[in-house]
Amino acid sequence: MVTVKDIAMICKVSPATVSKALNGYEDVNAQTAERIRQTARKLNYLPNAAARQLKTNISNNIGVLFFDETNSGLTHEYFSRILNSAKMAAEELGYDITFIGRSIVGRKGTFLEHARYRKVDGVLIASVDFKNENVRELVDSEIPTVTIDYNFPGHASVMSDNVEGGYALGRYLLELGHRRIGVIHGEMTSVTRKRLNGLYNACREYGVTIPEEYIVEGRYHDAKVSAEATKRLMELPDRPTAIMYPDDFAYLGGMAALENMGLSVPEDVSVTGYDGIPLGQVLRPKLTTYAQNAEEIGVQAANKLIRIIENKDKEKEEEISVRGRLVAGESARSIGVFH
Repeated sequence: MVTVKDIAMICKVSPATVSKALNGYEDVNAQTAERIRQTARKLNYLPNAAARQLKTNISNNIGVLFFDETNSGLTHEYFSRILNSAKMAAEELGYDITFIGRSIVGRKGTFLEHARYRKVDGVLIASVDFKNENVRELVDSEIPTVTIDYNFPGHASVMSDNVEGGYALGRYLLELGHRRIGVIHGEMTSVTRKRLNGLYNACREYGVTIPEEYIVEGRYHDAKVSAEATKRLMELPDRPTAIMYPDDFAYLGGMAALENMGLSVPEDVSVTGYDGIPLGQVLRPKLTTYAQNAEEIGVQAANKLIRIIENKDKEKEEEISVRGRLVAGESARSIGVFH
Protein backbone atom coordinates (compact mmCIF):
# COMPACT_ATOMS: atom_id res chain seq x y z
CA MET A 1 0.00 0.00 0.00
CA VAL A 2 1.33 3.41 -1.02
CA THR A 3 1.91 5.76 1.92
CA VAL A 4 2.54 9.47 2.38
CA LYS A 5 6.21 8.63 3.04
CA ASP A 6 6.47 6.91 -0.37
CA ILE A 7 5.14 10.01 -2.13
CA ALA A 8 7.43 12.24 -0.06
CA MET A 9 10.48 10.18 -1.06
CA ILE A 10 9.64 10.35 -4.77
CA CYS A 11 8.88 14.09 -4.69
CA LYS A 12 11.86 14.82 -2.40
CA VAL A 13 9.76 16.69 0.15
CA SER A 14 8.77 16.01 3.75
CA PRO A 15 5.74 13.82 4.64
CA ALA A 16 4.21 16.92 6.25
CA THR A 17 4.39 18.78 2.93
CA VAL A 18 2.70 15.85 1.15
CA SER A 19 -0.07 15.79 3.74
CA LYS A 20 -0.65 19.52 3.41
CA ALA A 21 -0.71 19.35 -0.41
CA LEU A 22 -3.20 16.46 -0.45
CA ASN A 23 -5.45 18.23 2.03
CA GLY A 24 -5.49 21.52 0.12
CA TYR A 25 -3.43 23.71 2.43
CA GLU A 26 -2.35 26.94 0.72
CA ASP A 27 1.07 27.25 2.37
CA VAL A 28 2.59 24.75 -0.09
CA ASN A 29 4.10 26.08 -3.33
CA ALA A 30 1.50 25.64 -6.10
CA GLN A 31 3.86 23.78 -8.47
CA THR A 32 5.08 21.51 -5.68
CA ALA A 33 1.50 20.78 -4.57
CA GLU A 34 0.45 19.88 -8.11
CA ARG A 35 3.49 17.60 -8.52
CA ILE A 36 2.60 15.83 -5.27
CA ARG A 37 -1.03 15.35 -6.35
CA GLN A 38 -0.02 14.01 -9.75
CA THR A 39 2.36 11.56 -8.11
CA ALA A 40 -0.38 10.43 -5.71
CA ARG A 41 -2.75 9.81 -8.64
CA LYS A 42 -0.13 7.84 -10.59
CA LEU A 43 0.54 5.64 -7.57
CA ASN A 44 -3.22 5.19 -6.90
CA TYR A 45 -2.73 6.56 -3.42
CA LEU A 46 -5.73 6.40 -1.09
CA PRO A 47 -5.71 8.01 2.37
CA ASN A 48 -6.05 5.76 5.37
CA ALA A 49 -9.59 6.40 6.58
CA ALA A 50 -8.92 5.07 10.06
CA ALA A 51 -5.84 7.24 10.49
CA ARG A 52 -7.69 10.27 9.22
CA GLN A 53 -10.51 9.67 11.69
CA LEU A 54 -8.04 9.51 14.57
CA LYS A 55 -6.66 12.91 13.57
CA THR A 56 -9.93 14.71 12.73
CA ASN A 57 -12.50 12.70 14.70
CA ILE A 58 -14.58 12.68 11.49
CA SER A 59 -15.22 9.41 9.64
CA ASN A 60 -16.85 11.02 6.59
CA ASN A 61 -19.55 8.41 6.97
CA ILE A 62 -23.26 9.25 7.31
CA GLY A 63 -25.80 6.81 8.69
CA VAL A 64 -29.29 6.38 7.24
CA LEU A 65 -32.10 5.07 9.44
CA PHE A 66 -35.00 4.03 7.22
CA PHE A 67 -37.78 1.50 7.59
CA ASP A 68 -41.57 1.45 7.45
CA GLU A 69 -44.32 -0.80 8.75
CA THR A 70 -45.29 -2.02 5.28
CA ASN A 71 -41.72 -3.36 4.80
CA SER A 72 -41.51 -1.72 1.38
CA GLY A 73 -37.95 -0.58 2.13
CA LEU A 74 -36.09 0.90 -0.82
CA THR A 75 -38.91 -0.14 -3.15
CA HIS A 76 -40.85 2.80 -1.63
CA GLU A 77 -40.47 5.07 -4.64
CA TYR A 78 -40.87 8.40 -2.84
CA PHE A 79 -38.35 7.68 -0.09
CA SER A 80 -35.94 5.89 -2.43
CA ARG A 81 -35.77 9.09 -4.49
CA ILE A 82 -35.07 11.10 -1.34
CA LEU A 83 -32.32 8.76 -0.20
CA ASN A 84 -30.74 8.51 -3.65
CA SER A 85 -30.47 12.28 -3.95
CA ALA A 86 -29.16 12.49 -0.37
CA LYS A 87 -26.53 9.88 -1.23
CA MET A 88 -25.37 11.81 -4.30
CA ALA A 89 -25.26 15.11 -2.39
CA ALA A 90 -23.26 13.52 0.44
CA GLU A 91 -20.79 11.90 -1.96
CA GLU A 92 -20.16 15.24 -3.65
CA LEU A 93 -19.11 16.55 -0.24
CA GLY A 94 -16.86 13.56 0.45
CA TYR A 95 -19.17 11.46 2.64
CA ASP A 96 -20.22 7.81 2.33
CA ILE A 97 -23.56 6.29 3.35
CA THR A 98 -24.14 3.43 5.83
CA PHE A 99 -27.56 2.02 6.71
CA ILE A 100 -28.30 1.89 10.42
CA GLY A 101 -30.12 -1.11 11.90
CA ARG A 102 -30.16 -3.01 15.17
CA SER A 103 -27.90 -5.95 14.37
CA ILE A 104 -24.34 -5.68 15.72
CA VAL A 105 -22.04 -8.62 15.04
CA GLY A 106 -24.83 -11.16 15.30
CA ARG A 107 -26.59 -9.65 18.33
CA LYS A 108 -29.53 -7.30 18.61
CA GLY A 109 -28.74 -3.79 19.77
CA THR A 110 -30.22 -0.30 19.49
CA PHE A 111 -30.02 2.19 16.65
CA LEU A 112 -27.69 4.32 18.76
CA GLU A 113 -25.40 1.39 19.48
CA HIS A 114 -25.22 0.55 15.79
CA ALA A 115 -24.50 4.17 14.85
CA ARG A 116 -21.69 4.28 17.39
CA TYR A 117 -20.38 0.90 16.25
CA ARG A 118 -20.22 2.15 12.66
CA LYS A 119 -18.66 5.42 13.87
CA VAL A 120 -20.96 7.55 11.71
CA ASP A 121 -20.64 11.32 11.94
CA GLY A 122 -24.40 11.84 11.75
CA VAL A 123 -27.67 10.11 10.81
CA LEU A 124 -30.48 10.91 8.37
CA ILE A 125 -33.78 9.54 9.71
CA ALA A 126 -36.76 8.89 7.41
CA SER A 127 -39.99 6.86 7.37
CA VAL A 128 -39.72 5.45 10.88
CA ASP A 129 -41.91 5.34 13.96
CA PHE A 130 -40.67 8.61 15.41
CA LYS A 131 -42.27 7.78 18.75
CA ASN A 132 -40.14 4.65 19.10
CA GLU A 133 -37.90 4.96 22.16
CA ASN A 134 -34.86 3.71 20.21
CA VAL A 135 -35.35 6.47 17.62
CA ARG A 136 -35.72 9.07 20.35
CA GLU A 137 -32.58 7.77 22.06
CA LEU A 138 -30.60 8.29 18.84
CA VAL A 139 -31.99 11.78 18.27
CA ASP A 140 -31.14 12.82 21.85
CA SER A 141 -27.61 11.41 21.68
CA GLU A 142 -24.33 13.15 20.88
CA ILE A 143 -24.65 12.07 17.23
CA PRO A 144 -26.07 14.81 14.95
CA THR A 145 -29.34 13.88 13.22
CA VAL A 146 -31.65 15.32 10.60
CA THR A 147 -35.18 13.96 10.39
CA ILE A 148 -37.24 13.94 7.19
CA ASP A 149 -40.95 14.85 7.40
CA TYR A 150 -40.88 14.98 11.20
CA ASN A 151 -39.63 17.59 13.63
CA PHE A 152 -38.19 17.03 17.10
CA PRO A 153 -38.07 20.36 18.99
CA GLY A 154 -34.50 21.61 19.21
CA HIS A 155 -33.32 19.45 16.29
CA ALA A 156 -32.96 19.83 12.54
CA SER A 157 -35.52 18.57 10.04
CA VAL A 158 -36.44 18.82 6.38
CA MET A 159 -40.16 18.84 5.69
CA SER A 160 -42.25 18.64 2.58
CA ASP A 161 -44.84 21.43 2.72
CA ASN A 162 -47.71 19.11 3.56
CA VAL A 163 -50.12 21.91 4.51
CA GLU A 164 -49.70 23.38 1.03
CA GLY A 165 -50.10 19.92 -0.53
CA GLY A 166 -53.40 19.22 1.21
CA TYR A 167 -54.63 22.72 0.43
CA ALA A 168 -53.68 22.55 -3.26
CA LEU A 169 -55.45 19.23 -3.83
CA GLY A 170 -58.51 20.25 -1.85
CA ARG A 171 -58.86 23.56 -3.64
CA TYR A 172 -58.42 21.86 -7.03
CA LEU A 173 -61.36 19.52 -6.32
CA LEU A 174 -63.48 22.35 -4.91
CA GLU A 175 -62.87 24.45 -8.04
CA LEU A 176 -64.07 21.50 -10.11
CA GLY A 177 -67.35 21.69 -8.20
CA HIS A 178 -66.87 18.82 -5.76
CA ARG A 179 -68.49 19.26 -2.37
CA ARG A 180 -68.75 15.64 -1.23
CA ILE A 181 -65.03 14.87 -0.85
CA GLY A 182 -63.98 11.58 0.73
CA VAL A 183 -60.54 11.36 2.35
CA ILE A 184 -58.49 8.23 2.94
CA HIS A 185 -55.51 9.37 4.99
CA GLY A 186 -52.43 7.61 6.34
CA GLU A 187 -51.55 6.95 9.96
CA MET A 188 -52.26 9.96 12.19
CA THR A 189 -48.76 11.45 12.11
CA SER A 190 -47.73 15.09 11.92
CA VAL A 191 -47.60 14.70 8.12
CA THR A 192 -51.22 13.52 8.04
CA ARG A 193 -52.40 16.28 10.35
CA LYS A 194 -50.74 18.93 8.21
CA ARG A 195 -52.29 17.60 5.00
CA LEU A 196 -55.72 17.49 6.63
CA ASN A 197 -55.25 21.03 7.94
CA GLY A 198 -54.44 22.19 4.42
CA LEU A 199 -57.56 20.51 3.08
CA TYR A 200 -59.72 22.01 5.83
CA ASN A 201 -58.28 25.46 5.07
CA ALA A 202 -59.42 25.10 1.46
CA CYS A 203 -62.85 23.87 2.53
CA ARG A 204 -63.33 26.85 4.84
CA GLU A 205 -62.65 29.20 1.94
CA TYR A 206 -65.51 27.55 0.03
CA GLY A 207 -67.84 27.17 2.99
CA VAL A 208 -67.69 23.37 2.79
CA THR A 209 -67.71 20.94 5.71
CA ILE A 210 -66.54 17.36 5.21
CA PRO A 211 -68.77 14.90 7.12
CA GLU A 212 -67.06 12.66 9.65
CA GLU A 213 -68.04 9.49 7.75
CA TYR A 214 -66.13 10.80 4.71
CA ILE A 215 -62.84 10.76 6.64
CA VAL A 216 -61.36 7.25 6.78
CA GLU A 217 -58.01 6.28 8.27
CA GLY A 218 -55.90 4.03 6.07
CA ARG A 219 -52.17 3.43 5.82
CA TYR A 220 -49.49 5.01 3.70
CA HIS A 221 -48.25 2.88 0.83
CA ASP A 222 -50.83 0.15 1.53
CA ALA A 223 -53.03 -0.73 -1.44
CA LYS A 224 -55.06 -3.38 0.40
CA VAL A 225 -56.15 -1.04 3.20
CA SER A 226 -57.02 1.65 0.64
CA ALA A 227 -59.17 -0.84 -1.27
CA GLU A 228 -61.17 -1.60 1.88
CA ALA A 229 -61.53 2.11 2.70
CA THR A 230 -62.68 2.86 -0.87
CA LYS A 231 -65.40 0.22 -0.67
CA ARG A 232 -66.53 1.66 2.65
CA LEU A 233 -66.81 5.17 1.22
CA MET A 234 -68.57 4.15 -1.98
CA GLU A 235 -71.16 2.10 -0.10
CA LEU A 236 -72.36 5.17 1.83
CA PRO A 237 -75.96 6.19 1.02
CA ASP A 238 -74.74 9.61 -0.14
CA ARG A 239 -71.36 8.60 -1.49
CA PRO A 240 -68.58 11.09 -2.27
CA THR A 241 -68.03 12.46 -5.76
CA ALA A 242 -64.24 12.56 -5.17
CA ILE A 243 -61.76 10.59 -3.06
CA MET A 244 -58.34 11.81 -1.92
CA TYR A 245 -55.84 8.98 -1.36
CA PRO A 246 -52.87 9.10 1.05
CA ASP A 247 -50.35 8.44 -1.73
CA ASP A 248 -50.14 7.37 -5.37
CA PHE A 249 -49.27 3.76 -4.58
CA ALA A 250 -52.19 3.40 -2.16
CA TYR A 251 -54.52 4.51 -4.96
CA LEU A 252 -53.79 1.25 -6.80
CA GLY A 253 -55.89 -0.53 -4.20
CA GLY A 254 -58.65 2.03 -4.60
CA MET A 255 -58.54 1.64 -8.38
CA ALA A 256 -58.99 -2.13 -8.07
CA ALA A 257 -61.86 -1.73 -5.60
CA LEU A 258 -63.67 0.72 -7.86
CA GLU A 259 -63.30 -1.60 -10.84
CA ASN A 260 -64.70 -4.49 -8.80
CA MET A 261 -67.70 -2.32 -7.92
CA GLY A 262 -68.26 -1.53 -11.61
CA LEU A 263 -67.28 2.11 -11.15
CA SER A 264 -64.96 4.11 -13.38
CA VAL A 265 -62.61 7.06 -12.83
CA PRO A 266 -63.42 9.92 -13.28
CA GLU A 267 -66.93 9.30 -14.65
CA ASP A 268 -68.33 7.85 -11.41
CA VAL A 269 -65.84 9.29 -8.94
CA SER A 270 -62.85 11.64 -9.20
CA VAL A 271 -59.64 10.70 -7.39
CA THR A 272 -56.35 12.28 -6.35
CA GLY A 273 -53.11 10.77 -5.10
CA TYR A 274 -50.07 12.21 -3.35
CA ASP A 275 -46.28 12.04 -3.95
CA GLY A 276 -46.06 12.38 -7.74
CA ILE A 277 -44.30 9.09 -8.46
CA PRO A 278 -43.87 8.22 -12.18
CA LEU A 279 -46.25 5.26 -11.84
CA GLY A 280 -49.20 7.62 -11.42
CA GLN A 281 -48.50 9.21 -14.79
CA VAL A 282 -48.52 5.93 -16.73
CA LEU A 283 -51.91 4.92 -15.32
CA ARG A 284 -54.98 5.60 -17.42
CA PRO A 285 -56.48 8.00 -16.68
CA LYS A 286 -53.35 9.84 -15.53
CA LEU A 287 -53.50 10.46 -11.80
CA THR A 288 -54.06 13.96 -10.44
CA THR A 289 -51.61 14.25 -7.57
CA TYR A 290 -49.34 16.52 -5.55
CA ALA A 291 -45.72 15.92 -6.54
CA GLN A 292 -43.39 16.24 -3.59
CA ASN A 293 -39.90 17.43 -4.50
CA ALA A 294 -38.18 14.29 -3.24
CA GLU A 295 -34.84 15.09 -4.86
CA GLU A 296 -34.64 18.52 -3.26
CA ILE A 297 -35.65 17.10 0.13
CA GLY A 298 -32.78 14.61 -0.08
CA VAL A 299 -30.23 17.24 -1.09
CA GLN A 300 -31.34 19.64 1.63
CA ALA A 301 -31.27 16.88 4.27
CA ALA A 302 -27.75 15.72 3.38
CA ASN A 303 -26.37 19.25 3.15
CA LYS A 304 -27.97 20.22 6.46
CA LEU A 305 -26.56 17.18 8.26
CA ILE A 306 -23.05 17.81 6.94
CA ARG A 307 -23.23 21.48 8.01
CA ILE A 308 -24.11 20.30 11.51
CA ILE A 309 -21.28 17.75 11.51
CA GLU A 310 -18.71 20.31 10.43
CA ASN A 311 -20.03 23.22 12.50
CA LYS A 312 -22.05 21.75 15.36
CA ASP A 313 -22.56 24.88 17.46
CA LYS A 314 -24.23 27.00 14.77
CA GLU A 315 -26.29 24.66 12.61
CA LYS A 316 -28.16 22.28 14.91
CA GLU A 317 -31.74 23.61 15.09
CA GLU A 318 -33.64 24.46 11.92
CA GLU A 319 -36.78 23.31 10.07
CA ILE A 320 -36.38 23.46 6.30
CA SER A 321 -39.59 23.39 4.23
CA VAL A 322 -39.59 22.17 0.61
CA ARG A 323 -42.55 22.95 -1.65
CA GLY A 324 -43.96 20.58 -4.24
CA ARG A 325 -46.43 21.17 -7.08
CA LEU A 326 -49.89 20.12 -8.15
CA VAL A 327 -49.98 17.75 -11.13
CA ALA A 328 -53.36 18.01 -12.85
CA GLY A 329 -53.97 14.63 -14.44
CA GLU A 330 -57.14 13.17 -15.90
CA SER A 331 -58.52 11.38 -12.83
CA ALA A 332 -60.55 14.34 -11.54
CA ARG A 333 -63.33 15.89 -13.61
CA SER A 334 -65.47 18.98 -13.33
CA ILE A 335 -69.01 18.48 -12.08
CA GLY A 336 -69.98 22.14 -12.30
CA VAL A 337 -68.80 25.26 -10.50
CA PHE A 338 -70.79 26.46 -7.51
CA HIS A 339 -70.69 29.93 -5.94
